[in-house]
Amino acid sequence: MGKNENNSRGKAFLILNKKSEEASFFKELCDKIGSSYIAPNLEQAISLISEKNFNVAIIDAAMAGYSYMRGIFPRITSLIFTGSSQAELKHIAKEWPPDRYIDLILSSSFLWEDSDVFIRELETAAKHSQLIQDQERLLEAKMKNQVNLSEAYHQINEIKSVVKKSVVKELEKRLAIEAKYKWFKKEKQRIEQILKKLYMANDVTQLLDIVFGIKDLIQARGITIYIIDKSEALDRFLKPLVWDDSILSNTDLTKYVVKLGSQDFASVVAGEGREINASNLPPEDPSATRYQELLKSTLNSILCVPIISESKVIGVLEVYNKTKNGLIKKEGFSQEDQQIMRELSEHISIAITKLNLIQYDALTGLLRPDPFFEKIIQKLKLETKRHREEAAYSLVMGDVDWFKNFNDRNGHEAGNKLLRELASTLKSSIREGDLLCRYGGEEFLFFLTGIKTKEEAMIFTDRIRKNVEDHYFEKQEFQPRNNLTMSFGITYFSKEKFIPPQNISRQELIKLVSEADMALAIAKGKKKMAFPHTNDQDIIPEKNRIHCYQSKDKEAAEERAAVARDSALPIDEKRKYPRVYTSISLIYKNNTLNRVVKTINLSLGGTKISTDTALKRHKTLDLTVILDKYAFECKGYVIYAKEGNGNYQNYIAGLKFWDISPSDRQKLENYIATVAKSNPFFL
Repeated sequence: MGKNENNSRGKAFLILNKKSEEASFFKELCDKIGSSYIAPNLEQAISLISEKNFNVAIIDAAMAGYSYMRGIFPRITSLIFTGSSQAELKHIAKEWPPDRYIDLILSSSFLWEDSDVFIRELETAAKHSQLIQDQERLLEAKMKNQVNLSEAYHQINEIKSVVKKSVVKELEKRLAIEAKYKWFKKEKQRIEQILKKLYMANDVTQLLDIVFGIKDLIQARGITIYIIDKSEALDRFLKPLVWDDSILSNTDLTKYVVKLGSQDFASVVAGEGREINASNLPPEDPSATRYQELLKSTLNSILCVPIISESKVIGVLEVYNKTKNGLIKKEGFSQEDQQIMRELSEHISIAITKLNLIQYDALTGLLRPDPFFEKIIQKLKLETKRHREEAAYSLVMGDVDWFKNFNDRNGHEAGNKLLRELASTLKSSIREGDLLCRYGGEEFLFFLTGIKTKEEAMIFTDRIRKNVEDHYFEKQEFQPRNNLTMSFGITYFSKEKFIPPQNISRQELIKLVSEADMALAIAKGKKKMAFPHTNDQDIIPEKNRIHCYQSKDKEAAEERAAVARDSALPIDEKRKYPRVYTSISLIYKNNTLNRVVKTINLSLGGTKISTDTALKRHKTLDLTVILDKYAFECKGYVIYAKEGNGNYQNYIAGLKFWDISPSDRQKLENYIATVAKSNPFFL
């Protein structure tokens, strides 16, 4: 049953009231003359309005404010405000435009004593709504040439004869408004849909999708939305979340920012808080210089409005080049367009405040670096204050392998879509106490808590790496090795890094990030080579690896600790060779099955691996060790095997290499030496 068909059978009433007893009382009265529906909050009211045309809405004073309800109810709906204070009701009524039908009911006194009065008022309001609907049908019929002009006037006069003179004047006023904003009326449903989506937007992605809908509503060739940001280099500036229909990557962002105080349309609007609606712009206009240089098409007209929250400008919304039937209109944007943009900017302000875009990256919805570091500092200071003995952490830098190749082949829009989907995958891979931010471009930074050892950091990071490797991303089959992967660099530290606690600062965290970045460079193969134009997969560097940073001081301390522990280890578990914390691919055969795993650390004598299945101690395995472009086969003797930390749900095993040919042993030795030579801070 369609929306209009449903309401043609009788009167429909909406009761917007949080008080269940009072709402039930109104429903009982409304049901005597029609059908009624209760909505305890605005979200449910919006849902009901999308399904039905209501003749009358009975709204509790607590939710009847014009700024709260504006744009929600269509003009055919008569409004009755209920409350316990006559002064409060009158004050609320004054906020609404004079062309709205509004009646006031004191719910605390005479309503409860004489319900017949309420029913009479309800019937009058419903009759008024019906008259408006009749009038709209007549006007629609007139526009479609279904009735002639004299017949329309005759029917209008008949309507006038059954209502009071004041109601007729109100109808005439409504008709005048309707004529003035007839374009707005045609697009009413689309505006209501935009408003509903704005109120329901739960992340940045949903908000930006709504922005594109506004461009289509206004019939503009392009749209941009900025928020005001601040940095040491630029002071206060406008940062575009969307520029000319495109969501920008961090690498492109600097090109499009606008410093406040510059001679530029957006800067003027942000600085002075006023709207700009200009057309037939001369090419030499200095305020249009940036647009003429950067827009996809020549700027002919612009409509630019401020986004204001609590009397402060927090951003700017602007559209370019008004169109009609696909062609640019020389006259530019109308006053109706400007009014719609003004009202929509108010709702966008609420959404921006709700989503806190100052803290979150617009493309991925992840934390931005500054708030990311602030949250780390808060967490470190809190745990240091509590004197937690187990407080140890890891900062992990992740980078998409061959991302430039993906962008060059598929375009920046596909690259942005990939980063949004990747962010969701990474977010689902971490725990509740961990933090994640988009550090820049295709780089992501993790803060992992409760990491007791470097091995645990390697294991948990490998879980993240594998989640990315196993997830299907559209067009990944065109990547090297036919998959989209990431490489990771890790730095591990404990709370003793920040003693005294005042040492915890953004600058100190940046130093740790640089350690993770150095480890990432090793994981990716130090020199970031261009994608080779060949189909030979064997010569493509593997990447998709993890490396852990190790300073010289840490190395010496760990070697001393290893010597102290050796006396407690079985003879076959003592270490003879220095380890390197890196992940390479290793294939082992267990019975008849081949399994691919990643190493946690590696030495000339053996390796530690993380596997999903338990291995038997003292068992000999057939191994294939993969070192970038080289691979060799050998035997692996299981020295020890145990369950991993419960957070990671896997097994740890130590393998001793044997039966390695002299040439293969030399390859392994060269690989470890190359890693050490590429960065002196690694073992």
